[in-house]
Amino acid sequence: MSEKRTEIGDLGEFGLIDHLSEKIEIKNNSSLTGIGDDAAVIEGGDHVKVVTTDLLLEGVHFDLSYAPLPHVGFKAVAVNVSDVAAMNAIPKQITVSIALSNRFSVEAVDALYSGIRAACEHYGVDLIGGDTTASRSGLVISVTAIGEAKKEEISYRNGAKVNDILCATGDLGAALVGLQILEREKQVFLANPDMRPDLEKYTIVTGRQLRPDARMDIIHELKEAGVVPTSMMDISDGLASEIFHICKASNVGATIYEDKLPIDKQTFDTAVELNLDPITCVLNGGEDYELLFTIDQKDFSKLEKHPDIHFIGHMTKPEEGKFLVTKSGTAVPLKAQGWKHF
Repeated sequence: MSEKRTEIGDLGEFGLIDHLSEKIEIKNNSSLTGIGDDAAVIEGGDHVKVVTTDLLLEGVHFDLSYAPLPHVGFKAVAVNVSDVAAMNAIPKQITVSIALSNRFSVEAVDALYSGIRAACEHYGVDLIGGDTTASRSGLVISVTAIGEAKKEEISYRNGAKVNDILCATGDLGAALVGLQILEREKQVFLANPDMRPDLEKYTIVTGRQLRPDARMDIIHELKEAGVVPTSMMDISDGLASEIFHICKASNVGATIYEDKLPIDKQTFDTAVELNLDPITCVLNGGEDYELLFTIDQKDFSKLEKHPDIHFIGHMTKPEEGKFLVTKSGTAVPLKAQGWKHF
């Protein structure tokens, strides 16, 4: 009798996380929140600590044929800071662990760490430790970020309520479109090394892919406005996918409106050039690292004039489902294709 084999791809990233976490039991009272949010939450006296880890692998998360090492270093920190921001917390420290093959020189590692140091300076965090080891393939970077917040100011995924307003920061879809451009130009170069990459008119979208910036500015502005989001997460796997996460954690539905979705003109135009539907890029593109959050209706007046917070929909009863209302007024079921890791 053959042994049962289940492919990881059959579960997907989030199915695998759910499968592994089923058997995890929290035993310490100081562990306030474990697996299942953007960061773990740990008791810390007057404040709580938040802890998050992300792993970036060459050939999976970045391609050094077009990603400069300083940008890779900055991005490795930024994606972790983004998870701290998604808890409405302030990052304080990071650790960085790297695995290197022998094709990397000391100068290459210096270039990587120049980006890490730039991110530390930008976000006001301290690099306090890590590990280095050998790799038989490419570059591997693991960053752990530690942040803090007042207990009453932490925003989890599970706090959204019916009639809360759904908000998104910045603009969406740029990182996916930027990746498509970088991959296209890489193929052109491989076919003809004499061809120079044509990236001049794509600086916004390629920049968002290569060197994203966690939205800590929004966290500070929410605090100044006296607004604590009822739920929040960052948009790393696509807007639709993240909406599904909040709906599942909070047991609510959602309705969003196509004409409210934020997209930059360069993203829109480049998507059309690539024969991609711009709205699909907004809904399913990964790695934007903007923030998705819900607010109580009473807080709308505090944020309605903010130039970089967009009110894209509202939360509904769970039985009402998850819908996108098109510009023509048709409600279509929202699909979460998201970023597929397996």
